[in-house]
Amino acid sequence: MKGIVFPGNDRAELREFQDPEPRYGEVVVGVRASGMCGSDLHAYHAPAADGQERVIQGHEPCGVVEKIGEGVPSHVAQVGDRVMIHHYWGCGTCSECRSGWSQLCTSMEPRISSVNEHGGHASMIKVPAAQILPLPDELSFKAGAAIACGTGTAWGALLRLGDVGGKTLVVVGQGPVGASATMLGVALGARVIAVDLSDARLHKALRFGADAVINPANEDVADAVRRLTGGTGAELMMETSGNSRGAQSGIDSLAIWGRGCFVGVGADVHFNTRDTLRRQLTLLTSWTMSTVEQMRCARFVMERNLPVDDLFTHTWSLGDAEDAYRWFSEQTDGKGVFVP
Repeated sequence: MKGIVFPGNDRAELREFQDPEPRYGEVVVGVRASGMCGSDLHAYHAPAADGQERVIQGHEPCGVVEKIGEGVPSHVAQVGDRVMIHHYWGCGTCSECRSGWSQLCTSMEPRISSVNEHGGHASMIKVPAAQILPLPDELSFKAGAAIACGTGTAWGALLRLGDVGGKTLVVVGQGPVGASATMLGVALGARVIAVDLSDARLHKALRFGADAVINPANEDVADAVRRLTGGTGAELMMETSGNSRGAQSGIDSLAIWGRGCFVGVGADVHFNTRDTLRRQLTLLTSWTMSTVEQMRCARFVMERNLPVDDLFTHTWSLGDAEDAYRWFSEQTDGKGVFVP
């Protein structure tokens, strides 16, 4: 089979790999959709490193079970099952793994699709059977791919923030994660203020139900939020851009007793206690979601009939890897997906 790799220095290439065969406790999933995630760009932009090009990229795969290894009970997997994939796995027995947080495994270095295990930008992917999750029939494979990371990451961060219903939520960054947070936040009853430098992304945020949008190129974010909230600031904030200035604007937008959650990778977050202590702020981080919450997110999207498929603006074949990542690296549009 063929799979997409990152040789380094802003390059994406299609290479030949052996078809995967499941070992004990494993399954092979035929990939029907594999989403592009903003975190891909850290590896895409990185300098060339020895062995880096040997790992297939893509950690948002979704598809159909094609092969089943020994030791996998029929109630766990059957050929033809439509499944999402939780793209981390660990020892399976520590307290974090048992609670569905295998990315936090305390007994071994977690295995991560596209980092130290082959990912989903290929026609097939092999994973432990414990990491496949049922995809509701009502959801498309593209929706399942989004929920596997970007949309699921937004869901996990909203859970960290707590009850968002009836509160004002500022979402800094309207890439795939931020747009998902806008969509989910509105569905959970929040008044969402979306922030981004791209007018196209802000227009989509309004389509997803945002109450107001702010472009930092045109106005100060914190001043605009105070104007929109009668001078108080926002009760809640989620930072998804990974931009240090965006992170600071999010902190500055919070009201007294405000809660902020940082999701975007790469931002340097600084705060001076003279400016924050007397506001009694709670600042959190969030890293994707557990297997349990991935399934709950899928059910929530299905039950509310949320337009997760509309996150995707571009569909690519594997052979389009170079063009796809050149486009995606601009980060001015929506989400891309490979359909092998």
